[in-house]
Amino acid sequence: MQAEMVTPTPWNLTVPWNNTQDEASKAVLLSREWLLTNGTGGYASGSLSGVVTRRYHGLLVAALPAPLGRMVMLTQVSEEIRLPSGEIVRLAGQEYPGNPLTLDWVNRLVEFRLESGLPVWRYQVGDYILEKRILLPYRQNTVHLTYQLFGGDGAARLRLRPFIHFRPHEGRVDEPMREPYEVTAQGSHVEIQPVKQGSEMGGPASCPALRMFPAIGPGALVLDGGSCHDIFYRMEFRRGYEARGEVWTPGYFRFTLERDQVASLIASAEDWETILALDPQQAWEAEIERRRRLLAAAVPQARQGPAAQLVLAADQFIIAPTTRMADVARAQAAGDELRTIIAGYHWFTDWGRDTMISLEGLTLITGRATEAGYILRTSAQYIKDGLIPNLFPEGEREGLYHTADATLWYFHALHRYLQYSGDRNTLNILLPKLIDIFRHHVQGTRFGIQVDPGDGLLSQGAEGYQLTWMDAKVGDWVVTPRRGKAVEINALWYNALRLLETWVREERGDHEAEEIREQAEKAYHSFNQRFWYDQGQHLFDLVDGEKGDDASLRPNQLLAISLEHPVLEQRYWKPVLDAVAKNLLTPVGLRSLAPDAPDYKSRYDGDLRARDAAYHQGTVWAWLVGPFVDAWLRCHPEEAGTAFNFLEGLIPHLQEAGVGTISEVFDAEEPFTPRGCIAQAWSVAELLRCLVKTKHE
Repeated sequence: MQAEMVTPTPWNLTVPWNNTQDEASKAVLLSREWLLTNGTGGYASGSLSGVVTRRYHGLLVAALPAPLGRMVMLTQVSEEIRLPSGEIVRLAGQEYPGNPLTLDWVNRLVEFRLESGLPVWRYQVGDYILEKRILLPYRQNTVHLTYQLFGGDGAARLRLRPFIHFRPHEGRVDEPMREPYEVTAQGSHVEIQPVKQGSEMGGPASCPALRMFPAIGPGALVLDGGSCHDIFYRMEFRRGYEARGEVWTPGYFRFTLERDQVASLIASAEDWETILALDPQQAWEAEIERRRRLLAAAVPQARQGPAAQLVLAADQFIIAPTTRMADVARAQAAGDELRTIIAGYHWFTDWGRDTMISLEGLTLITGRATEAGYILRTSAQYIKDGLIPNLFPEGEREGLYHTADATLWYFHALHRYLQYSGDRNTLNILLPKLIDIFRHHVQGTRFGIQVDPGDGLLSQGAEGYQLTWMDAKVGDWVVTPRRGKAVEINALWYNALRLLETWVREERGDHEAEEIREQAEKAYHSFNQRFWYDQGQHLFDLVDGEKGDDASLRPNQLLAISLEHPVLEQRYWKPVLDAVAKNLLTPVGLRSLAPDAPDYKSRYDGDLRARDAAYHQGTVWAWLVGPFVDAWLRCHPEEAGTAFNFLEGLIPHLQEAGVGTISEVFDAEEPFTPRGCIAQAWSVAELLRCLVKTKHE
């Protein structure tokens, strides 16, 4: 790629490693991952090494209409370069069953960096440097692989061999390839698809064809009969899943490169007209310009340093989904565009709770209030029985509603949107639905969500369901059921009541607001009578639970201070904050349970049951730094500098795990190893929001 195409950015990230033949080099390259997204829910991702270690890794994971969902279309492309001397050098390795990964190729990789958030690799091969870039054109299920040769004397040959196995991105890697793939070629344009149509889940055979061609450079496809290869997915093995699977290759693309020449391979699930609309150089320039505009639109405090990096990370989660076409039609009929927020990569879809918590950081701090309005208005279309959905399962058209807090976070998100936008028209559109939510909660709705008429507190719980954000479940085992009156649910309920009271009073007058005000007053007094745990000098996590009151020290109580309308009396703020800071605060977020609790788990690792047993039983969550900073500044409004100190530990993490973004969770003890999703919406959103709030530049 020509130098003038590399746009200077206000930040640059280069991941260093010890470039020697040792296990430390291997560990860094295998454990750190890169991620690109396409704005529709599709993505490309892998380890920095090029080794496929997860079922979710792939150079093209396409977002396809339901019932398909996200499908792995192109798993990997192996890269070999042949020097004029005849020496053939492999640029990356892959683990195979019974064949441990060697380190010969590690020394070839001399640099990995992000340019405007886009990944770039540099390989040293003798006197040559080969630079590789990967790009997903925005709103397309397409990937561009572009290579440029520098240095050396004489032409070198580049061989790119694609490996495929069409399957759902969360599907088993050991699922057999039911039928051979059919390859058709017209000149250099190649289409690959299964021979037979029809299979389970709409299956791989009903996917569109994978279309590939050499877009730049003297390239040609060499078909060698097709062959299958076994590979080993080390992260799946570690997480207790099937870890051995087959991939198939039809042959390879061959390019001859002189010094400074460029070669590019495009693979896509789109039609040829869409694929050919932009050549790789045009696509690169368009994406760099789009990212420049993203930074320019953000609030001034977020246009440089780590905050600017997080603005680009935030873009990965905001999508125009192509999987639910009926919802797209309904939104457009109302003059809107369908937008939603992916909760995390690789395996989350769009979740109501995560969307509403993340809305301010992802859309308002970044200057995307128009899209925030789309999200809020289209979310209202899904309201049923006074609830918004908890999540939309992969490849499904209907949401699941088993959540007690997502709907209450909706009030919070709308309030923040109105502060930024002043959009009273949206408020008036939504106000009848907000009042309907209030009525359903007072009268009682699904999953036992109902206001207790005796004390005005909101209770929730149904056998076999996990309704709060602490929602781990393995089979029939709900790890933290929290059935009863949970502390953060009632903090959110009170906040929602006060916000609704204000909106109704402003738009409809005092009379209609009176009932809401009375409910808020009752909840306020009952909360302060019931939730204060004097012996521990903090709040109960749950009252009126199945086993009585639960005095576990958890971060949930911070919401009683941090929200716009704190339900906790001010005299209790400092002891609550002190208890949380002493027992739960870490450099990368807050523990979900105090270390002295009997059920405390210090590591989030192992198979699914082991991980879920620890998910909310000590594991650190990065997003919780947001409520902590809000509570801290409410108690210490003049100490923004001190509040920034609580964020500093997460900034170096931008070079770990998912490079350029923030992980979902961390182990509860040093060295606070990152775990879970490599990129989590509310982790990015809350860190970005708090960096701006503390005004640190």
